[in-house]
Amino acid sequence: MSAAPSRTSHAGLTVQVVREDGDLAALSADWTDLYARSSAATPFQSYGWLCSWWRAYGTPGRLRVFLARRGGRLVAAAPFLLERRGGCRVLTPVGAGQADFTDIVVDDLEGDAGLRELRAGMLAQPGWDVMDLPEARPGATVRRLAELWEGRAWSLPASTCLQLPGQPIEQVLAGLNSRRGHRLRHALRKIDALDAQAVTVGADQVEGSVAELLRLHAMQWESRAINVQHTERRFRDHLARAVRTLVVENQATLTEYRVRGRLMACDFVLVGKDFVGGYLYGAHPDLRAEADVLTMLLRHNLALTHRLGRPVLSLLRGDEPYKTKFGCEAVVNQRVMLGRGLRAAAYAATANARATGRELVKRRCPRLARKVAAWQ
Repeated sequence: MSAAPSRTSHAGLTVQVVREDGDLAALSADWTDLYARSSAATPFQSYGWLCSWWRAYGTPGRLRVFLARRGGRLVAAAPFLLERRGGCRVLTPVGAGQADFTDIVVDDLEGDAGLRELRAGMLAQPGWDVMDLPEARPGATVRRLAELWEGRAWSLPASTCLQLPGQPIEQVLAGLNSRRGHRLRHALRKIDALDAQAVTVGADQVEGSVAELLRLHAMQWESRAINVQHTERRFRDHLARAVRTLVVENQATLTEYRVRGRLMACDFVLVGKDFVGGYLYGAHPDLRAEADVLTMLLRHNLALTHRLGRPVLSLLRGDEPYKTKFGCEAVVNQRVMLGRGLRAAAYAATANARATGRELVKRRCPRLARKVAAWQ
């Protein structure tokens, strides 16, 4: 039997902290309704993604989900897990290890007044020193909360995400210089010659398709520094569960590419409220030998972005050189830390020192820095 969630009333909001898996599982309808009322929320904050991640990676006893209700209606949700780092009690986002964007979910109608009430309710909850959200994108709710925070708040540059305007690829090419545009048009002609067939995967076929995606992804990275998490059983199980739910909710698409009837590539793409984002793909080495796979995927995904009316196609985290040939715009996430007390200040100072060290390595040893980024 789960313990009753702790509750604190502040102004018009009632803030509670959910600590048990069963209580999280009961939030599906309320969370989905709240997600629809939060324009800043991304699929990484959707109930389907978070609940699936917790099943795969969560540790019993560490769950800390802050929920705020007004008149019984859920108006804010901040999903965290509690960790101890260097003697500090740190709240890190559920899903952070595999999420390109981390944030809290707040009803748009709450505005700054609601954020101030939420701030007071969260500060009134005991048992933590600092909240650490490693990948807050521009426009993230937590970045606005940091501006209103009553206590200490810190931000550091985080991952760079490259993005393109949500236009057909022909319009993207028109904005490139003649040499670069010529090379990409040549790559498109080679892709056309393959007559690759792109097929959207239905929710009932997701599990098998995800297995194929990860198989192709492993082949693609053979003899290179693959992210080892992508080879683990629990990541496969998480991805299959999450993708199935996201596909049903129209928050993702999974596409298979076949050449002469042979499956040669799979691509998992998130559909956010203001972006489409390429999360993970796998391509057979034979296809990579014949064609520019990224160009093939970008053409398809730019068309999807344009059709859905989203303003940008994001390549999500990573500014690898092979992506820059498309003339992408660079957008930098922020690491946001919200704290209280001396422990939080010491934690933030350590984080800043480590970030400075990583930046130094990036400038002096860019090849090593790229290898580390790919592994992560």
